[in-house]
Amino acid sequence: MKGLPEKSVDSKFCVGSSAGSTEKEPFSPFDTERENCQSKSLRTSLWSSLVTSPFSMFESYNESNSSVKTKVLRNRTYRWSAALRRALAGSPMRLLQERILGLCKTGVSNSNGDIWLLGVCYKVSSGESSSDLTHANGKAAFLQDLSSRIWITYRKGFETIGDLKLTSDAGWGCMIRSSQMLVAQALLSHHLGRSWSKPTHKPFDPEYVAILHLFGDSEASSLSIHNLLKYGKGYGLAAGSWLGPYAMCRTWETLARISREQIHLGDRNVSLPMALYVVSGDEDGERGGAPVLCIEDAERICASFCGGQESWAPLLLLVPLVLGLDKVNPRYIPSLWATFTFPQSTGILGGKPGASTYIVGVQDDQALYLDPHEVQSVVNIDPGNLEAETSSYHCNVVRQMPFDTIDPSLAIGFYCRDKDDFEDFCTRAAEIASNSNGAPLFTVTNSKPVKKGALASGSSVCEDEVSNQKLVLEADSFEGEANSLSNEDDWQLL
Repeated sequence: MKGLPEKSVDSKFCVGSSAGSTEKEPFSPFDTERENCQSKSLRTSLWSSLVTSPFSMFESYNESNSSVKTKVLRNRTYRWSAALRRALAGSPMRLLQERILGLCKTGVSNSNGDIWLLGVCYKVSSGESSSDLTHANGKAAFLQDLSSRIWITYRKGFETIGDLKLTSDAGWGCMIRSSQMLVAQALLSHHLGRSWSKPTHKPFDPEYVAILHLFGDSEASSLSIHNLLKYGKGYGLAAGSWLGPYAMCRTWETLARISREQIHLGDRNVSLPMALYVVSGDEDGERGGAPVLCIEDAERICASFCGGQESWAPLLLLVPLVLGLDKVNPRYIPSLWATFTFPQSTGILGGKPGASTYIVGVQDDQALYLDPHEVQSVVNIDPGNLEAETSSYHCNVVRQMPFDTIDPSLAIGFYCRDKDDFEDFCTRAAEIASNSNGAPLFTVTNSKPVKKGALASGSSVCEDEVSNQKLVLEADSFEGEANSLSNEDDWQLL
């Protein structure tokens, strides 16, 4: 894809890259897939008709009959259709569906381009490196790092949720699961460090097991889907319903506030041992606006988290954005790509319309991600069981999609361990903004006057001088429709 910042980013962030490493090699395993893109789109409609037509037939038949005989047929039909849906959710059928629809590509490509995974560079081309963050053993080290990230997917068989008494989040919980993966990465970095790798033998690290326990599927687990739905009611979260990145970020903000209250009550075993700052724009993002990270706001949020006893705290930054209408405006792709070179990177909540994923890295023009759309049986891990079975929380399958096809509604995450780490992040962010050719993802400022009212806890209402940009508010949904929008290259913020 044209316009990606391989050369400029590599020279700034990937220390020791060889001269040839900036040249993109063809993705030979996938060239034929690109050439056959149009034929895939034709197969999509065929596949959709094969999958959906039986269900629609059953529904129309049932609605038009009310006799006792029809009720018997309805029950048989439901059992048959349920069995078919389960078969379609299984791994073999899932792989077949992905292959026909072309939803993703799997495996590491043959490109010699460097792989950036959450701030760590893996070189797959020849040449020596002098950077501590660059691994010359390339693909093998990358795969080990990827499989060490916590993978959270759809689950079935958990405690009932909501009025519908759902026992699975299949089909509607992908945004929640993606956000859990991002926060899990922040917790891994906080407790075990970015260089941590999943051990090959037991017993496991107590901190690692404790983190997995937090994301169990019951109300007893602090960061479970059950509790997130409870905290997110004010932002429209409901069992069985899909939501967007902005509402998800605000839900985590609410949870962070609860953790802060636990600290003030003397409970040091909190679920989220870090402050959380949702970076938004004018009017708290409700009327659109340039996202501006105010350093004074970050200091205030950290001090509030610590109850005034300390001046700084570990900080998780979430930046919800809408960077286009149907697709990401190409002007923002170089900056998005560059965020994966930040040591503070915790990835991106994003994906394709209506299908959230956790994007963890980039290579050339491809986004690498972990996919929550895999239905697994519920596993609730006891925090004291250091020999628990944790294989369902890790994935060694590399999935990728063209970076310019991700949905424009997304959220970026960064974890800053201390004030020095935060200052380093601000320096990198300012440099990226200055090289964005007038299209920054967000900007950094020391302080700005509040436009209206007092600052809301954990949020920013800072202003920035953006008179040359038209700002548009778009609905917080991957599938939201925009009305009366400008055709200019403007960015939008939720």
